[in-house]
Amino acid sequence: MSTQEIISTNHLQKLSMNSERDQYTLWQTLGIWLAGGAPMWLLGWIAYPWMSADLPPMDAGLLRIKLLTIGLIWEFILVVIILYREEGNIRWSTICRRLKLNNPISSVTGQTRKALWWWVIPLSMLVAFVGMALRPMLVNFTGEVFPFLTKYINTFESKAMYSPELRAQWVGAWGWLGLIFVQNLFNSVLGEEFLFRGVLLPRMEGVFGKWDWVANGVIFGFYHLHQPWGIPASILTGLIYALSAKRFHTTWFSIILHSGQAVFTLFLILGLVLGLA
Repeated sequence: MSTQEIISTNHLQKLSMNSERDQYTLWQTLGIWLAGGAPMWLLGWIAYPWMSADLPPMDAGLLRIKLLTIGLIWEFILVVIILYREEGNIRWSTICRRLKLNNPISSVTGQTRKALWWWVIPLSMLVAFVGMALRPMLVNFTGEVFPFLTKYINTFESKAMYSPELRAQWVGAWGWLGLIFVQNLFNSVLGEEFLFRGVLLPRMEGVFGKWDWVANGVIFGFYHLHQPWGIPASILTGLIYALSAKRFHTTWFSIILHSGQAVFTLFLILGLVLGLA
C-alpha cells in the first residue's frame, strides 16, 4: 500500500470515528428533549394553574404567554450550553456551522444552490394548509378522544384573548406586542428551531438512520405536552420542518417555515394594538 493510500485510509477512518462520536445516542437525544421540554410542561401545568387561579381572562392569558416565553428562553440557553460543551466556544462561525445556518445545498451535487430557496413557497403553503385546515380538525378530534382536555381547548384555542370583549384592552398595549414578539422569536428561531433542527436533527442519524427526520418530527410533536391538544398537528408540521432542514441541509428552511404563523400573529396583534381590528 502506497503512502498516499495509507493517508487516505487513515483520513477515512478518522472521519468515520468523528461521525460516530458526533452522533447522539438514543438516551442523549431523549435527554436533550427532556431538558428542553420539562420546563415548558412544569410552567404550563403547574405554575400557570397555580398563579392564574384568581386572574381575569386577559391577565391569565398574558401570564401563560410570559411563563411559556421563559421556557422558550431556557431552550436557547440550553442550546448555548450544548454548543459550548461540544465545540468549546460559541463564536458566530461555530454557531453557523453546528446549527447549519447556511444557504441550501443540493442533495444531488452537494453544492450550494440559491435557486433551492424557491422551495420555501410551496412548503410554506403546505404548512399553512396544516395549520389552517387540518389543525382545527385534529384539535377537535383530540378533544373528543380526551374529553378532559375540552376545558383547556376552549380556553386556549378559542382565541379568547382576542375576543370582541377584550379587544379594547389591546389598544395601545405596545408592551404586550413586545411580549408576543419575544415569544415568537424564541419559539420560531432561537428556542425550538435551534434546539430541534439545529442541535438534535444533525446528530440523530446514528440512531434513526434515514428516518431521523421522522423521529425528529415525532419528538417535536410530543414536546408540546404543555398543550397536548396540539400534538397531532405539531407532529405534522414538525415532520415538514425536519424534512426540509435535512433535504436542503440548512436550518434556515425550517426557521422560515416555522416563522410563518409567528408573522401572521404579530400582524394580528399589531392591528389590535393600533385599534384597527
